[in-house]
Amino acid sequence: MAPTDIATFATSQLSLLDVEHGAEIEETAILTSTHAPTVLQRAGLALLNLHIANQRTGFAGKTQLELALDPAITSGDLPEHGLRPGDLCAVAEQPKGSEKKRDREVIEAKKVTGVVQRVRREDISVALDKEDAEIPSGGKLWLVKLANETTHKRLTQTMNRLQKLTPSSTSPLTQVLFNQATPTPISPSDLSAPIKYTNDSLNPSQQAAIQHALASREISLIHGPPGTGKTHTLIELILQLISRGSRILVCGPSNISVDNIVERLAPHKVPMVRLGHPARLLPGVLEHSLDVLSQSSDAAGIVRDIRGEMDKKQASVRKTKNGRERKAIWTEMKELRKEFRQRENRVVAELLKGSKVVLATLHGSGGNLIKDEEFDVVIIDEASQALEAQCWIPVMGVKGVQKLVLAGDHLQLPPTIKSSNMKSGAGAAVEQGLVKNMEGLKVDGKKSEDDVKLETTMFDRLLKLYGDGIKRMLTTQYRMHEDINAFPSEALYNNELVSADAVKSRLLTDLPYEVEETDDTSVPLVYYDTQGGDFPEQIEDDEGGAKGKSALLADSKINENEAALVRLHVSKLVAAGVREEDIAVITPYNGQLGVVRDQMKEKHPGVELGSVDGFQGREKEAVVVSLVRSNPEREVGFLAEKRRLNVAMTRPRRHLCVVGDSETVSRGSKFLKNWMAFLEEKADLRYPDLGELQSGN
Repeated sequence: MAPTDIATFATSQLSLLDVEHGAEIEETAILTSTHAPTVLQRAGLALLNLHIANQRTGFAGKTQLELALDPAITSGDLPEHGLRPGDLCAVAEQPKGSEKKRDREVIEAKKVTGVVQRVRREDISVALDKEDAEIPSGGKLWLVKLANETTHKRLTQTMNRLQKLTPSSTSPLTQVLFNQATPTPISPSDLSAPIKYTNDSLNPSQQAAIQHALASREISLIHGPPGTGKTHTLIELILQLISRGSRILVCGPSNISVDNIVERLAPHKVPMVRLGHPARLLPGVLEHSLDVLSQSSDAAGIVRDIRGEMDKKQASVRKTKNGRERKAIWTEMKELRKEFRQRENRVVAELLKGSKVVLATLHGSGGNLIKDEEFDVVIIDEASQALEAQCWIPVMGVKGVQKLVLAGDHLQLPPTIKSSNMKSGAGAAVEQGLVKNMEGLKVDGKKSEDDVKLETTMFDRLLKLYGDGIKRMLTTQYRMHEDINAFPSEALYNNELVSADAVKSRLLTDLPYEVEETDDTSVPLVYYDTQGGDFPEQIEDDEGGAKGKSALLADSKINENEAALVRLHVSKLVAAGVREEDIAVITPYNGQLGVVRDQMKEKHPGVELGSVDGFQGREKEAVVVSLVRSNPEREVGFLAEKRRLNVAMTRPRRHLCVVGDSETVSRGSKFLKNWMAFLEEKADLRYPDLGELQSGN
């Protein structure tokens, strides 16, 4: 395969990123200006009826708001939502659904923006962007997810730097990543050299992956299918690299992916720093976060004093109504922040200098904190869920990187793309009029290659470029019963994925608490085939019904009868003794998620509900999957994406229940046809009776 021209590649990426960003901005603008707040909340894009439960000065002097449900209006935990740590958001006075466009524009102008810092059941924390932001007061507040300008800016800056690289400034690693040089051959002796493993429970495929990553000079891919212990493998790799004198930058596309490694690495007492704000308040994460370390180190005392004084000023601003007094306090705050940043920067520099491992999100790795730091190795976890441009941020953003290790599973879902590439290569953006005449992106007057698209990750591209020689696959999975594992192993992993002895035959009846042996708890696979037309899909409208086609939820299909069947199966599992917190219900459609939630929230509040996409990386003892699609045209929509179905069918440990219409689903693709045939042969096959179901409700 011919070498890739770096400038052409970067130009293509810039074009695609602009299309994607345009789609995000357009979507946000349309949603917030034309839909009622309640509709946005149901779509997972907003939280309503909030108040400021607490306000304090956070890391870098940023004002941090803790938002919870306003007790004067409602109580309890926050409803289900799609806001995650790192998301850009706006806090504003909540508009009424009946307010005119002009009134909403006035409210919009008064909003303050920030980044979601922490998400808990009872509240959500937001770090505001501007130090002197005028925080909304008075009525009830709402929180709205926004398109992330900062993220886009960092991605484009990275691609611009890549675009301007000269041959003399291109590192050996970058040359290999673009096939301008071949990876250094690995000798058999390097792959068989004895290693003293810290974790003596690693299986042969995990050891082989570590050995390959250590022996590789430039690149190594670790392919980790569901449940194969990819994080355990990465922890051992990090420890082995440290023992060889390497300094490592570990990244992931999300806070959760990074925090998971911090938690597992913490017991090994490695000198490390977690950049950014941890997504969860777990001690293992907080102890190593820059936020806590900057407050608890020997040099942090003077920083702590200024932080306390700033908190007092923050409180006094909220109490005073006098404009002159408020202005005077803001002036004092400005000077305090300046001194605060200077002292904090010195503390941070000392902490980073003493760290062997620095961990950050991919975007966080491009900040000023580590731009002058040197690292030998960059490890990117969940690389198959990251845009290629994201993966270049740590490679281009720090000094001295010689080796890149990518870990992930390219057979699960790729990163979410708003402007999904269709035939034209610009997808939804073309339909929305964001980009004109995108019949193949043009770079320097030439049509770009078909595979130049955002969905193509660096993991995908390198695997296509160099083949399996740069990859090692983990082949023993520790999650699923062997019957649940059988189809994905055969259909996607060349029958190489095998169940560990400890999990291959365990059922719900083997849980460490008493579960009655029933027709449901004694089998690993159940399939309710709803063929026949009694379980038809519908399209959700803006009011939550099943009428017309909604502008917001145009692709959000629902199936109310299927949701009732899901509830019935969950009820039988709970009645047999399975704890609600050990059960999850997942579905590819957000509309169906809302229907299931409405039917189950009172009877089974402890059961976790989620979308298939949102459940990637998660697992439960029992998982019920609602496929939704059932129509005379036999259309399956994005069920045809086998990577999405791979995620759905590999979430459970002991019990998988699938609910769907085989007549519709089997027509979607060869993969779906084979899956339906497998379920009909291997699962406990059931044909539900709608009359009995309705009488049972």
